[in-house]
Amino acid sequence: MTTRNIYALFFLSLFSLTLLGCGATSTREGTGEYIDDTVITTRVKAAILNTASLKVSEINVETFKGVVQLSGFVNSAEDINTAVRVAGDVAGVTAVKNAMRVK
Repeated sequence: MTTRNIYALFFLSLFSLTLLGCGATSTREGTGEYIDDTVITTRVKAAILNTASLKVSEINVETFKGVVQLSGFVNSAEDINTAVRVAGDVAGVTAVKNAMRVK
């Protein structure tokens, strides 16, 4: 084997291992899923911000593999229902988990 072939094999192996390290498992997101979830989180926060009765500063939004979890303290049960509905209407959301409480 020539030196050039050894270097090529080394870099090909390194590249392959890097791609495997970015793969998703059942408990960990892959790089692409993480970016998708970040976009979904941003869209849900924007939708909450654009809803007059809700305060985005009171509601925490986290997303994992398309499932959005809402938490925080809001003024009424109606606000909880509105936030869940608004989050569920966002493109890419597969489910909404509610962990919000009334103040």
